[in-house]
Amino acid sequence: MVFQKIQHNRTADAVVDQVEELILQGVLRPGDRLPSERDLAKKVDVSRPILRDALKTLEERGLLATRHGGGTFVADVIGTVFSDAVVELVRRHPPAIADYLEYRREIERTTARFAAMRATEADREIITRIFRAMEEAHEKADFAEEAELDVEFHSAIGESAHNIVLLHTLRSCYRLLADGVFYNRAQLYRNPGSREQLLCQHRAIYTAVMDGDPDAATKAATAHIDYVEQVVHEVARTGNWNNVSAMRLEQRLDTKQDDTRRRRASRRSTEEATTP
Repeated sequence: MVFQKIQHNRTADAVVDQVEELILQGVLRPGDRLPSERDLAKKVDVSRPILRDALKTLEERGLLATRHGGGTFVADVIGTVFSDAVVELVRRHPPAIADYLEYRREIERTTARFAAMRATEADREIITRIFRAMEEAHEKADFAEEAELDVEFHSAIGESAHNIVLLHTLRSCYRLLADGVFYNRAQLYRNPGSREQLLCQHRAIYTAVMDGDPDAATKAATAHIDYVEQVVHEVARTGNWNNVSAMRLEQRLDTKQDDTRRRRASRRSTEEATTP
């Protein structure tokens, strides 16, 4: 059970502390809906007036959001790590991709290492379920689902590292990845041979974490980001090649049409000049 009965000091502050801890530990995620007021009061064993005071405090702190007629949800606190202005700035400047991948390489190495050292049985079960779903998506050649599970897999590894600061930093990082700010993940998965390579790399990370081998986990995570960086560069370069080729073709077609028009005009002029 996520929510625990409060044994002593059944106050609003005690409820606030419990919910804050669940959010901080990543148990409650942005968008998660809380039980109804009656059910939640029963779960934590406090009166409904006390619970209302606690929920009001959490909402004032920006941790919960109430939707009229829809219930109470964990607020999207992760999205505020990068402001909209910063996101748009990064989106308009492709060189930021290199900085992002450099950052991810270091943080993924640390995360995978900690996960291999600290993952609990419950963590391993979650990671296994996601990885199995990833394999199924791969078999179905479902690019969209496979790319979505990619983010879920890395998020689960991050949760298994059991470092609060690392967890929330990773989530903000993956938010940008999921939104396609740095690069289009669908293009990454459509690149010839990439899907097989990425699945093998995820399997290497998965196996290292399951085996509790921090060195192997570090190596696998590093190899994964190195490969992603390589493919992103190749996709961008190929895209530029395609653009240049398209412009060359367009230019040649335009030039050919101009040459044809000039020849026709020249013939007409010659015919007019020779006509008595």
